Amino acid sequence: MPKALLVTDSEWVRNDVHAALSLGDWEIADLDDPERTVEQVSDLEADVVVVDMQVRSMGGMAVIRDIRGVLDEESRPRTVLLLDRSADEFLARRAGADASVIKPFTAHALREAVGG
Repeated sequence: MPKALLVTDSEWVRNDVHAALSLGDWEIADLDDPERTVEQVSDLEADVVVVDMQVRSMGGMAVIRDIRGVLDEESRPRTVLLLDRSADEFLARRAGADASVIKPFTAHALREAVGG
């Protein structure tokens, strides 16, 4: 069963991600403290990290950069950034996210972005 780490402090985002990935038998762990993301990725051995564009006082770009900066390429999970608007796609590429999805997203779009 693939494992996903969801980094968000938004209840509706959490609900929508869980609903979208429930069809793929994903095991989903929730995290609302973005500063613990790298630690949780390692502990959970996550296959993908889905990060909201803004979590608490830390931007999703910074979370993606932390993952890319700390974890080597072999142990780094796929990263998906949940964007607030289409203009943010540039920021997702700049942060090094593997994929991005604009909110509100469809279940199909999110499943495609996570690779399943």
